[in-house]
Amino acid sequence: MAEPQLGVIAAGHPLTARAGAEVLREGGNAVDAALGAMLSSFACEPLLTGLGAGGHMLVVAPELAPLLLDFFVEAPGRGLEASARSELVPISVSFGDAIQEFKIGAASVGTYGMPAGLCEASARFGRIPLADLAEPAAALAREGVTLTARQAYVVEILADIVTATPEGAALFAPSGRLLRAGDTIRQPELADALERLGADGAEPFYSGDFGAAISDWVCARGGMLTTRDLAAYAVVDRTPVRASYRGREVVTNPPPSAGGILIARALALLDEQAGAPDVASIVGVMERTQALRTPDFLEGLDDPEFVARFLSGDAGCPRGGSADSATDALGSTTHIAVLDRDGWACSVTCSNGSCSGVVVPGTGVHLNNMLGEQDLNPLGFHRHPPGRRLPSMMAPTIVLRGGQPELVLGSAGSNRIRSAILQTIIRVVDEDMRAGEAVQAPRVHYEDGVVYAEPGIDTHALELSHQRVARFRERNLFFGGVQAVAREGSQGFSGGGDPRRGGDAIVVRDDP
Repeated sequence: MAEPQLGVIAAGHPLTARAGAEVLREGGNAVDAALGAMLSSFACEPLLTGLGAGGHMLVVAPELAPLLLDFFVEAPGRGLEASARSELVPISVSFGDAIQEFKIGAASVGTYGMPAGLCEASARFGRIPLADLAEPAAALAREGVTLTARQAYVVEILADIVTATPEGAALFAPSGRLLRAGDTIRQPELADALERLGADGAEPFYSGDFGAAISDWVCARGGMLTTRDLAAYAVVDRTPVRASYRGREVVTNPPPSAGGILIARALALLDEQAGAPDVASIVGVMERTQALRTPDFLEGLDDPEFVARFLSGDAGCPRGGSADSATDALGSTTHIAVLDRDGWACSVTCSNGSCSGVVVPGTGVHLNNMLGEQDLNPLGFHRHPPGRRLPSMMAPTIVLRGGQPELVLGSAGSNRIRSAILQTIIRVVDEDMRAGEAVQAPRVHYEDGVVYAEPGIDTHALELSHQRVARFRERNLFFGGVQAVAREGSQGFSGGGDPRRGGDAIVVRDDP
């Protein structure tokens, strides 16, 4: 007889998933497991997330209404004149077939939310003290983590960013050579910071010595992150967006983020069709929802009435050209999905942008470059007022069946986040795939008049309709990094870690 299952976790790195699985074994709930995995991801996925990043956590728990904790990055600049700001630093990054430009440096740094988000989630939902969760993560950072091929590839393509400052180069190119697969990355200052977080909470990072050191370092280099920005930062409770699909309820990230309501709109359009949607139907819905993402749409994210009309289908197509952009092929983001046997579900997406290159000595904090990410600033850089929570495509999502979590998922991948999540839901709900199969299934993405397709996607009908099709020769991280877990009824749990980004999933059994 199989051992009872305690739960399942999927994450962007095997050690990240293992950390969360150990928390489930120790009696933690889904949120505890997600927090333990998040803390370890700072050591295992150092260019995708970290204490200088931000994110969104969606929690579904018995007898509690679904809740989204928004601890994403804010625009800084309280108390400073714009003339104090230095220029964004352009860096070209090669993705093989394309060279794209990113903006980094002190002027790209936004007000981080990660320490606040970790502590808020732990205090409200956790069973295990944050100090206990931080201890193994600190050990990983101090002892070092061997770079996987996927993580080494991220270091390689972001080489000019991670070596833009002496502090970054010391971490990622010690002795003058860029770290490669099989090398060990050690972050002793991050280990100290994680232990401090566990002992003292978020306060040192916002109104204490860590926050002061970070603000001083950034502002001295022309950044706008002031101590007033840090002191004013707070996690925001948000009511998730809801959509009906095939008799299920889908809850996801609400505005000011854009990804969730675009996914909800796409699901509503597909739900009008009978049967599993084919590739042409999926591409058609992607094309229709992309057309809605215009400057007017982005401005309307702060207007509850506009959002309500949009979700109901009454908003029409706003004026102005599309604000979509394919400028971020990487999407330096990571996701963690957890289900436990008590009915708790946690879906959390975190991002450091493509990193600013700014690593603050003595803190272990590698800061985000959200003010330099074009996808977060499609109307122009430095247009968000201080205190404005930046929009994003990140969309932690949970599918409910009969009010119970059935599927928990999210993705990395910038603009591909919404298409990756949409197709994974279709695979599970319409095509009855298990989570791992759904994650590995080939994907398609529509953007800027082009249909991008992985091997295994039948593009014949699209080509007959004169769609421009760009075929990939193999699965590619361009198409996102979905981590998904599912409840399989009497069969227990299943999970899928996206091989496109080196993900892993672990079903946790109650071994005797």
